[in-house]
Amino acid sequence: MNKFFITGSNGQLGRELSKQLDELGIDYAGYDVPELDITNYESSLQLIKQENPDIIINCAAMTNVDGCETNEEQAFLVNETGAENMAKIANELDIPVVQVSTDYVFEGENTNGRPYLESDEVNPQSVYGKSKLQGENKVKENSDKAYIVRTAWLYGDGHNFVKTMLKLSDNHDEVTVVDDQVGSPTSTVDLAKAIIDLSDTGAYGTYHATCEGVCSWADFAQEIFNKAGKQTKVVPVTSEQYEQIAGKTVAKRPHYSVLENANLEKLGINSFRNWEDSLTEYIDNLQEV
Repeated sequence: MNKFFITGSNGQLGRELSKQLDELGIDYAGYDVPELDITNYESSLQLIKQENPDIIINCAAMTNVDGCETNEEQAFLVNETGAENMAKIANELDIPVVQVSTDYVFEGENTNGRPYLESDEVNPQSVYGKSKLQGENKVKENSDKAYIVRTAWLYGDGHNFVKTMLKLSDNHDEVTVVDDQVGSPTSTVDLAKAIIDLSDTGAYGTYHATCEGVCSWADFAQEIFNKAGKQTKVVPVTSEQYEQIAGKTVAKRPHYSVLENANLEKLGINSFRNWEDSLTEYIDNLQEV
């Protein structure tokens, strides 16, 4: 690829993509609001034509899960219409598009007794999940050169669970974390690399893209403290117990978010590390700053 166009460039994934493309010496243009509004087709088209990229990576999204529930119209505008616009523009320019999606497109219950495959039936339970699924569908409908990349439990340069836990550990002897929601914590470092590698294959389709291994949020928190040398104790609770303590969350959270990177494996480019190894690197880098 000669030039990437990144939407949502100020987000965790957008920042990491920019960093890795810099390191690889690959040309790119990164935009975020207010300079780029993906819900506005005409202004987006003009900007993208001006940059003349070879591929569009759509990282822009409304990702506040509870915020999506309380502002459904905006969620669908950004996550569905915005994605549709990027796909239409990519199609008009005859270039590929990468649509970043989520585990929330699934029901979030381990009904198959195994991780979700790309081919498994989708059944989103939240506005966020429904709007992201509609985004996937619009991209597939409007582009012949589309990569759908679903990820989960993402952390990187920005606001995330790891930083929240570390901040809490500064003035809490213990923290309460749910242990009946499981998934695969995923570093933006691993995800950005996977997207860059995938974008050069021409193997359009749907891909799961998360770090290897499985844990609960409570396990994740404990590992964060262990690796950062913190003494804070994790108190595991059920989702129901947590809501009694902290108040009910607006959106339904998936109990099971484990994705199998089956299609990346088939291509021979599943470079994702075990989640614990990626976390070690992330915390080491945080502590060096």
